[in-house]
Amino acid sequence: MTATLQTRLQNRLLTDDQIADFERDGFLILRDFYSPEEVAEIRDTFMKVNENGPVPGMSEISKHYTPEDPLSFYPRIMHPHRHPESIVGSVALRYLLDARVGNVLHDLFGEPAVAAQTMFYFKPAGARGQDLHQDNFYLRVAPGNCMAAWMAVDAADPENGGMVVVPGSHRGEIVCPDKADPEIFFTGDHVEVPAGLKEVPTDLRAGDMLFFNGSLIHGSYPNKSKDRFRRAFICHYVPQATSEMANGYFPLLDFDGNVVTTNAAEGGGPCGVPISDRLH
Repeated sequence: MTATLQTRLQNRLLTDDQIADFERDGFLILRDFYSPEEVAEIRDTFMKVNENGPVPGMSEISKHYTPEDPLSFYPRIMHPHRHPESIVGSVALRYLLDARVGNVLHDLFGEPAVAAQTMFYFKPAGARGQDLHQDNFYLRVAPGNCMAAWMAVDAADPENGGMVVVPGSHRGEIVCPDKADPEIFFTGDHVEVPAGLKEVPTDLRAGDMLFFNGSLIHGSYPNKSKDRFRRAFICHYVPQATSEMANGYFPLLDFDGNVVTTNAAEGGGPCGVPISDRLH
């Protein structure tokens, strides 16, 4: 055993069983990862910034949201960590580069992680879901794969459109999606569940963290509750050894906040057309 590997094994946060579960299933749930006070800080900060509706330059304002659509007032917020002028900027950046997350990612990647993206989903009552998809279809990380750290800001269960995952699907290839049903989902891509596998709910509590592989098929269904949000703060990361990825996620940051450079992915991916030309 090398000295570097021995040091990593001594300092890691996850057990052998947790790492084995992640490698088998493609995801790992860590309960009570964040305290109620930390959850409240994230929830209250994002609710404050969106109190008057979508935020130009951050909110995903889309022609596909009609006025009666709950997402027209509460669309997802993209890359808030890039906005130091906003009240959410420093909060999003701090949690994106949280050392606790970095340590877990190091255990799962087997090397240091680099931060690529932040998002916040409000998902109020009546909002549509996000159809089954694979994250690395969009991030286009090579070699290796991206990884998501999905923080439950509210309890997330089948009633309010909690996350579903397809265990074991991360061992398959990234595929070109079919079209999603716009009556049910606000995004345009759909990936079929492979034969022999099935989707399962994650049933998260506020403060739980869901880490998952970029090839894992996952998504959510509409929020059928009468008055419950299903808010989530989501970050995406890539291995330090990444040599190329989609340039929409630049600049990348290490966990000290330094900019990390890599090459922009070229070509059209599995669909043969640029990802930016697809609705997702």
